[in-house]
Amino acid sequence: MSNRRNWLKQVGLGVVGLGLGQIETFANPIPNYFVSNPNDTRILLRSNENPYGPSPLARTAMTESINISNRYGWTQTSELITLIAKKNNVAEKNILLGAGSTEILDLALQFTALKKGTFILAETTYDYWTSPAKTLGIKKITIPLTADKRLNLTAMLKAIDSDTKMIYICNPNNPTGTICERDELVSFIQEASKKVIVLVDEAYIDFTNQQSLSNLVIENKNLIVAKTFSKMYGLAGGRIGYAVANESTIYELSQLQSWPNGSVSVVSTAGALASLKDENFKKEVYSLNEKVKKYTIEQLEHLNITCIPSHSNFIYFSLSNYKKDFFEQLEKNNIVGTKIYEEQGKWSRITVGTMQEMEMFINALR
Repeated sequence: MSNRRNWLKQVGLGVVGLGLGQIETFANPIPNYFVSNPNDTRILLRSNENPYGPSPLARTAMTESINISNRYGWTQTSELITLIAKKNNVAEKNILLGAGSTEILDLALQFTALKKGTFILAETTYDYWTSPAKTLGIKKITIPLTADKRLNLTAMLKAIDSDTKMIYICNPNNPTGTICERDELVSFIQEASKKVIVLVDEAYIDFTNQQSLSNLVIENKNLIVAKTFSKMYGLAGGRIGYAVANESTIYELSQLQSWPNGSVSVVSTAGALASLKDENFKKEVYSLNEKVKKYTIEQLEHLNITCIPSHSNFIYFSLSNYKKDFFEQLEKNNIVGTKIYEEQGKWSRITVGTMQEMEMFINALR
């Protein structure tokens, strides 16, 4: 409990350092009817979406791009790849675009399946993308989390055998929100990639202060880093993401696409370009997420609901001591959550929405 309190205190100090006035002026940056679907009044806290929507610059760029959507976006795609490469301190040849990072994960799975065998991932992690594995003829091997809900890198490394072709690491991990210490992760990758492909999913890295692993791909042919505009940048529906990998690996992945870099639309590309140029929006979303997350965890723990310290825009918590029917309480209050991820301890996850949404969430549980 003391570690959790120290963590909450550090988060609070970080938010204060950004200035409460700045946070308050951004608390409602855009009209609500742009943020939510007017035909869907539910509070959606299930998919780790950015509740503040795309940045104002991205909205303008996407709207304007509709007028040129009758043309293919070769020029815009090239510009985006250049900007992404610069952001990640790599070359354009190290980048491959996809329709969300899901397409990148799909390509990595297909690439791995060409060699047949098995791939390793945590027993509780983001695994929806692995559903085609059986059809592709590749077997999934799962490794339990540690007692504190972290990825067990040591056990993953020990699990590698002659059949292993890939290891998947989600960092920060979904749904637990835990993060691997960078030095430990780099050491793990250096060792594991001698034998297998290491696929690192950095969908939530922007909600942390940890440096991306993208610069390691220049020397490491067996490292693929998957990144997305869905979370921090609020473009989940825009479907745009990318891979960062060694030039030779990017080439092999691109051979699995009929049109390399061609699956993203002109509108999505315009939104991504503008998002990368809107650093202020990114800083404000980070600040708001930390503030609302801190509030939500404190309130959940007042309800005797144990939470795992989160390095993301969602919270993992145990319902073992909660006396009411959690999902019934959500349904009665028009709130959409997720599910039980681990039966032992009844662990579930909730997305960090706006402050108003999380106040309604907490009130629903009381």
